[in-house]
Amino acid sequence: MDQLLAEVTDCEFKIAVERSRPRSWLKTVSAFANTIGGTVLFGVDDATHKPVGLENPQADVEFITQQIRERIDPAPHFRIEIVEKAPGLSLVAVTVDSDMQTPHYYHADGRRVAFIRLGDESVEAPSEVLNELILKGTNQTYDGLSTNIKLDDASFTVLRATYKRRCGTDFTKSDFSSFGLTDAMGNLTNAGALLADEPLVRHSRIFCTRWNGLHKDEALDDSEYSGSLLILLREGESFAKRHNRLSWVKTPDARDNRPSYAERAITEALVNAFIHRDYLVLGSEVHLDIYDNRLSISSPGVMPRNGRLPDDVAHDEIESIRRNPVLADLFQRMDFMERRGSGLRKICQATESEDNYEERFLPKFENGNGFFRVTLWDMNYKEVGETDQVTPQVTPQVTPQVTPQVTRLLFILANGEQTAAELMGSLGLNDRKNFRENYLNPALAAGLIERTIPDKPNSRLQRYRRSQKAY
Repeated sequence: MDQLLAEVTDCEFKIAVERSRPRSWLKTVSAFANTIGGTVLFGVDDATHKPVGLENPQADVEFITQQIRERIDPAPHFRIEIVEKAPGLSLVAVTVDSDMQTPHYYHADGRRVAFIRLGDESVEAPSEVLNELILKGTNQTYDGLSTNIKLDDASFTVLRATYKRRCGTDFTKSDFSSFGLTDAMGNLTNAGALLADEPLVRHSRIFCTRWNGLHKDEALDDSEYSGSLLILLREGESFAKRHNRLSWVKTPDARDNRPSYAERAITEALVNAFIHRDYLVLGSEVHLDIYDNRLSISSPGVMPRNGRLPDDVAHDEIESIRRNPVLADLFQRMDFMERRGSGLRKICQATESEDNYEERFLPKFENGNGFFRVTLWDMNYKEVGETDQVTPQVTPQVTPQVTPQVTRLLFILANGEQTAAELMGSLGLNDRKNFRENYLNPALAAGLIERTIPDKPNSRLQRYRRSQKAY
């Protein structure tokens, strides 16, 4: 019981059993049953966490038991016991189990409310969380629910091509049913709709932005993508790669390339975001934000059942709770992920495997306030005054006179040569005149980029690359 006194998320202290205001502690019983389980400990000062005892613990046990059975529907699984801390100092511990019969409502005075645990507080469940609890209580998940869209009314070229490439076999029509992408009536499930080429689920999107500096002040590059989750994954990877700066260091035999971010870590974080996000949060999307010193990927919804992260994500086991098991199973078959809940650990391992890794670059994970976020630190970013022996291949601040448009162009050319058409596509531009006047010509005039065929500027094979001045 001493251990319980040190807990906060799954333990709540009450100095007494408030009989006139049972809602004050019954809401915590509801919250524990709906999320991670926990213990309400009566007879402990909730300010100091010091045991003060109860005058009549046996009467309190009877009252608590009666109130839970009468006011929590359905009644949760719970255990109640009297704990003797010292002669004449008795506490009452109510331990509530998390179960599948959710939501557990508190009902009184004409109200019927479900609570959840958020940090060390019990709060009313938002509508999207309540919907998820209802699905859980009926043994359903969002990705397994049926839509009114027929299989033949959607196309799956990306899914078929990706499955063939990664699994070595064709994705047949019968596989749609076998893998849970269609129901018995031939309608797509939500999982099927999320994998269709067309953007059938409006809020299944990713917003990608490269910000200038350390905050969301000025966007240097931004794109928005919708459609199949496989398209979102591909485009998210491509955007991140475009801004993944490479440095190098000489070795006796060769030179080692050192990226700002481990590509495998980015892929794992994106897969985690798409597969485990809460699609019941309408009007939301996955965000990929890149700053001068970090890359973050955030997705709607906290870990299922308000699960908690271990103290050491890189090494400790994480309970595998799949919010969207249909999607998770298919992505596992295509070798994008594993089923054992090891994705976050892989993000850490991929980052640690890079030659320029230091302990300060260990990825950061945040789980709360309605989102889950992964932050990867730029391993080539240097604070003012920092120096090392690494030669940068990409330098964000080339010269004070460089315009934001030219800076965007330089970032896009960081990973190699591109044609004018490819550059316009990467920049999201359609106006060729705007591209030449504000992007291409100023960069050429400043000597920051160069043509690959300088003596034939109008050649159809012309490509552009960064000049030595830009490094």
